[in-house]
Amino acid sequence: MKKKNGLKMLFILVAVAFCYYVFMFGLPVSKVIGIYDIDPIKDTINYGLDLTGGVNVVLQAKESDGNKINDDTLDKAVETIRTRIDSLGVKEPTISKQGNDKIRVSIPDVEDQEEALSMIGKTAKLQFVGPDGKVILDGSSVKSAKYEIQKTNNYVEEPVVSLTFDDKGAKAFGDATSANIGKVISIELDGEKISTPTVQSAITDGKCVITGMKDGEEATKLATLIKAGSLPVELEAIEIRTIGPTLGADSLNKSLKAGVIGVGLVFLFMIIFYLLPGVVADISLAIYIVIYLFLMSGLGVTLTLPGIAGIILSIGMAVDSNVIIFERMKEELRSGKTIMGAIEAGFSRALTSIIDANITTIIAGLVLFFLGAGTIKGFALTLMVGVVVSMFTAVFVTKRLMILVTSSDKFSDLKLFGIKNVGGNDNE
Repeated sequence: MKKKNGLKMLFILVAVAFCYYVFMFGLPVSKVIGIYDIDPIKDTINYGLDLTGGVNVVLQAKESDGNKINDDTLDKAVETIRTRIDSLGVKEPTISKQGNDKIRVSIPDVEDQEEALSMIGKTAKLQFVGPDGKVILDGSSVKSAKYEIQKTNNYVEEPVVSLTFDDKGAKAFGDATSANIGKVISIELDGEKISTPTVQSAITDGKCVITGMKDGEEATKLATLIKAGSLPVELEAIEIRTIGPTLGADSLNKSLKAGVIGVGLVFLFMIIFYLLPGVVADISLAIYIVIYLFLMSGLGVTLTLPGIAGIILSIGMAVDSNVIIFERMKEELRSGKTIMGAIEAGFSRALTSIIDANITTIIAGLVLFFLGAGTIKGFALTLMVGVVVSMFTAVFVTKRLMILVTSSDKFSDLKLFGIKNVGGNDNE
C-alpha cells in the first residue's frame, strides 16, 4: 500500500512537470496523433491594452439630425463600433458605455492604430443624392457591401465596393436611375462626395458599385463602414491614449518577472517555516497554477496588469489557507495525536475559517466586477477565479498529498513538521 502511494506521488509530480513543459513550449501533437497542436500558454491567453499596447479612446456623443442621446442610441453605437472593430481582426476589444453620453473603447494589440481610430468614430452616413440635391436613399437600405476587383472598359483592374440593396432600396434606386439617365447621382459619406458616377442606364437589379477607390485597402475600409452601418449619433474623441507595443511588452515582461519572484519567495517561505508540509503546499500551489492557467486560457479571460496582481494575490491567499491548516496540525501533533489524526483534525478545524475568509473575498470581487469598469473588472475576475481554485487546491489537493507523503515511514519524524517536543511549545 505504501509503495502504491509512493507511485501515485511520483505520477503526480511527473504529470505536473509535463503540464508545465506543455504550457511553456507547447506540444506538436498533430505530428504524433493527427490532431491540433497545443500552443504555449503565452499564445493562448488574451492580453489587455496595458500588456500588448493599443488604443484607448473615450468618445463623446453629440445630438445630430434630431437624434437624441439615450440608452438606445448609445447601445446601437456600441454595437456598430463593435462590428467595425471585429473587421480589423482585433481580439477582445472592450467597448462600454460611460455615464449617459460617453463610450469607452479599448483595443489591445492593434497593429495600425491610425486605422483603428478612423474606423471607431467615423459616423459613416451613406447617402445617394440626386441631381436636384434630394436624398434618394441612405445606408439603411444597403443589404450587403463588399470589396471587389472590377475591370474597366480599358481592361484595367480597379478596386470597387459592390453594394446590394434591400427591396425598398432597389425600387428607389431603380426609379432614380430611370429618371436621371445622363445625369450624375452622387454617393456621399458623411456629407463628402466619394463617387460621382453618370447614370448610363436604369439599374433595376438592386445592385450598384462605388468606384474611385485608390486601392483595395480603401475599398475594404469603406465596405466595412457601410456594412456595419452608420452611427446613430455623432461621436467626438475627447480622450485618446495610445500605448506602443514596446511599452506593453516591457510591462508584461516586468510583471511576469515580478510574479515569478513573488511566487518563488512564497515557495521558499513555506519550506523554511513548515518544512515537509511546506514542500507539500508548494506542490499543491504548482497544481493550482496549472489549473488556473488552464481556466484562464479556456475561459478566454483578458489578462491585464491588475489581473496579474489578482493572480499573485490569490496565490498568497492559497498559502494563507495552508498556513491556517498547518498551524492547526501542529496543535494536534503537540497534543499527542498521530500524524494521520493531526492531518484529519487540522483540515477539519481550519475549514470553517478558510471558507469564511474566501467567501468575503468573493463578495468583494463581485462588487468590483459589477460596479467597476475596464481593468477593475479584470482584476475582480482573476481574483475570484483564483480564490475558487485556491480553495480547492488548499483544502482537497493539499490534504490528499499530505496523506500520500506521510503514508511512508520515511516521513513519520515529527521534526519534519517543526515539532521537537510533543506536549511542549513551538519548535522546542
